[in-house]
Amino acid sequence: MIDDTTGQEPETRPLRSSFELYLQDKSKGSDGEGGNYRRNVARELERFVEWAAGKRGNEDWTGIIPEAANRNPSFADLNERVFREYARHLSGDRELKQNTVQTYYAYISAWCGWCVSEGYLETHYAQRAQATAPLPEDDGRRPGDQQAWTSEQRHAITRHVDEQAREAIEEYTDLSDDVDALDKQRARYTALKAARDRALVVVFAYTAVRGGELLRDPNDPRRRGVRWEDINFEDGGMEVYRKKQRWDVASLPDPVISPLRSYRKLMDPPTNRWPVFPTLDQWTLSGLVQEELADRGKQPDAIDERRDEYVRDLLLALNDDIRPPSITTDGARSILKRLTEAAEVEINHQKHDYLSPHGGRRGMGEVLVRAFGYTTAARYLDNSEEMIREQYSHIEAGELGDMAAEAIEEIDE
Repeated sequence: MIDDTTGQEPETRPLRSSFELYLQDKSKGSDGEGGNYRRNVARELERFVEWAAGKRGNEDWTGIIPEAANRNPSFADLNERVFREYARHLSGDRELKQNTVQTYYAYISAWCGWCVSEGYLETHYAQRAQATAPLPEDDGRRPGDQQAWTSEQRHAITRHVDEQAREAIEEYTDLSDDVDALDKQRARYTALKAARDRALVVVFAYTAVRGGELLRDPNDPRRRGVRWEDINFEDGGMEVYRKKQRWDVASLPDPVISPLRSYRKLMDPPTNRWPVFPTLDQWTLSGLVQEELADRGKQPDAIDERRDEYVRDLLLALNDDIRPPSITTDGARSILKRLTEAAEVEINHQKHDYLSPHGGRRGMGEVLVRAFGYTTAARYLDNSEEMIREQYSHIEAGELGDMAAEAIEEIDE
């Protein structure tokens, strides 16, 4: 069968020629395979084709192309031995953790299965027993962040940010009318930063919203960060773009409402389209303000004069409705690192030395499972009950252990 788009037999096509179409198909799926998934898969496909060409691996590895051939790896070069060697490469040469090996091989295996469906391959070589034999045993743990905020950690960091915000807001609101304008701006900016930090912490601590649902992802235009128009204080809800590639309303419990209200009042955004958590990065805001004012017809000297009227470009942006971007998930991690250290929160975790955003979600999951069971927790966490039972299986194990102890005690008596 000749491929209509290239005039080539499918099996002679270079491997890389299929990548873009495969990634397009995956990004259109309804199973949550959005921007981050696509980016990770694209990276591993490139590494796979480089390895196949002999550009990666140990010193003895020359690739899968016959020595006499002067071309890129093609589908004709693939067989189950190739995938077996790649599994061995992931397990050994790259020195990856066993769960990461499983994940990376799954990316390549999924692509291989798609190639069979599209007619580029006749056999799903990557799933053959011989191909998967070198892969390490799956220990059942998912790669990534498994931290969960404890009650003590949650109370420590929320207490700290609350004290900081209260002091900064009181200092600003108690200023007399005859205070110098720039000094008043400094006090307002300090209060805004403290109020933003408090709001961010309580949202992570109590809503169980994912960082990617709350903040901006530079690689996914659909994730532009929550705006004030997305928050409904009366109903206690916040619209977020879920991991499942759809808009949904996340609950805002009482501990979140008051800090958010106070923060919004202090910010007084010019429109509801402003981000709830704007970046405070001076370099970003400086460029944004200068570019926007220039677009509005102001000359460089006039722009400099206008900026000199404010101690921070954020305050100018608020006054002139120059909407900044939301902070990113990386930005949120930096904020939490700073706040964890300032609050002197004790951390005992092999991966993180600070309270991570996802740790707040997992900590809230612990609370909900213990208080209301798996069904309610699954609804609040926007996940399947099966997944929640798997992630928090240690809770059920502990409860069963208690039941067993009670049974033994009754029998002994």
